[in-house]
Order: sequence, then structure tokens, then C-alpha cells
Amino acid sequence: MQKLVIASRESVLAMWQAKHIQSRLQQLYPHIDVSILGMTTQGDQILDKTLSKIGGKGLFVKELEQALLEGRAHLAVHSIKDVPMVLPEGFALAAITEREDPSDAFVSNQYQSLAEMPAGAVVGTASLRREAQVRARYPQLDVKPLRGNVQTRLRKLDEGQYDGIILATSGLNRLELGERIRAVLVPQESLPAAGQGALGIETLANATEVQALLAPLNDAQTAACVTAERALARALNGSCQVPLAAYATEEEGVITLKGLVAHPDGSMVLTAEAQAPVAYADSLGRAVAKKLADDGAHALIQAVLADS
Repeated sequence: MQKLVIASRESVLAMWQAKHIQSRLQQLYPHIDVSILGMTTQGDQILDKTLSKIGGKGLFVKELEQALLEGRAHLAVHSIKDVPMVLPEGFALAAITEREDPSDAFVSNQYQSLAEMPAGAVVGTASLRREAQVRARYPQLDVKPLRGNVQTRLRKLDEGQYDGIILATSGLNRLELGERIRAVLVPQESLPAAGQGALGIETLANATEVQALLAPLNDAQTAACVTAERALARALNGSCQVPLAAYATEEEGVITLKGLVAHPDGSMVLTAEAQAPVAYADSLGRAVAKKLADDGAHALIQAVLADS
């Protein structure tokens, strides 16, 4: 191949991610011309409603997939947490890159932590998963929706619309905004979303030549952990309309997977965890999903969807 075109959203963070993959590919294949096709997706355009109300995170992916179908691009770079758990027919995840910090971050100009915030203080987040965990732990706080790219969210905080906001640590680090972080929320405080902190590279399922070029970008440890996390979310029909978290770590060939399903108001939080060898990542995801289901996750999810 003489040329590779990367499809990407045009937000600053998405372009950082695309340029990161472009740079990796240029190092590996100096003879190939690697360019970026920037696109605005529906998810970027509809900013007055929460993602759970407008159809979920797939809105950040569809236009990029269309560019792949039409042959305008060979690969699309996504935050893997934005990629639906079931890919449309004809598409494949060719690589999952080494994970950045998967945690959530608390950002505030007034307070050092969520615990320090007084009753009635306003916390902004775009994620029902984060909202549910904050409400369960700090019912005295007022959690409100917060949409827009990272810069927009920080501006809304700086304008005083919120007393504190919660963002992905990885996004702030990638944009060299790590100094804005007041506290990193450990998994026990805010269990991350499936795939948080990792990038996924999507291609057409039959694009074997492109997939071979992308193979060196795949990080086996991250891929195994993300496979387990996505299997859990898939088994529970997870989408951003339901507060669902899945976080896996790997040590000496064994994956530990923690899962969480909650009501957005924090009134009910179900958790489960299990371990399995790396080779059984997908089965592990399904097993932890079954534990959650046995504890009432399906009924909880149905109740949440009925309310939304």
C-alpha cells in the first residue's frame, strides 16, 4: 500500500488520537503516506441533549464508518469506550492500543475532592455511570448534565456553571491539561467505563492488508482487558442509557474483572467481580455479567430504560 487515510472526529482530543496513530504508522512504514480525514459526527453536533437521550455513543462512530464503506478512509480511530459493543456487520476492530490511565478525574477551581464539596454543590458530568456513582457516594451533591468537548466542559466550569466536573483522566493527560486535575478517582470511588483510556482502530472486516499493517499497534494486555470489559457490557446490553462500568486488570496472565450496574439516582448499585486466565477474557466478561444478572441487573436495567 502506498497510502493510508485515517478517519477521525475533529475535536481536539480526537485529532490528538488520530495524530498519535498517524505518527506510530509513519514510524513503522516510512514509505506509506499516512493522512487524516477530519469529520464532524452527529454526536459532535447535538450538544443540547445528553447522550443517553439522543441514541448513545454510536453517534460518534457512524460517519467514520461511512467513510470506510465509501473508500474515503482505510481506518478509523476511536476512544474505544465510544464504540458500540456490537459492531455493524462488515466492520472489525483491528487493534486496541496500550491503555492510558483509565480512571476518572475530579476537576474544580474551588475544591480538592468530591468529599470536600458542601451540600448542594453542583457537579457536572455527561455520563450516567459517573453520575450514579457520585450520587450513591455523595447524595448531598447536585449532579447536572455536562456536554461538549473537553475544552467546552472546562470553560463551563471556569464560568461558574459548575462547582466541579468529572472527566476522563486520559483525555486531560493527552491534551496536556493534567494540571487541572484536583483528584484522580480510584476505581473503588468511580469504576471506569468499558475500554476507558484505550484507543480502538476500526477497519472494514475484509481489509486484511490494512489489518496486517495495524497488527503491531495492538497491545495484547490492553486488548485482553478491554475484551473482558466489552464482553460484560455486551452481555448486559450495555449502552450509555444505563449506568454500567467494567474494569479489568491483568497480572501474571490472570485478569481480574470488576463490573457495576446502577440506577442513575444512585439508589441501587450492583457490583460483581471474578478472575480468569487471559485466554478466557471473553468468557470472564460473560461470567461477571451473569453474576450481576443473578443479583437483579436485568430488572434494574429495564427499570432505568423505562424511566429514561
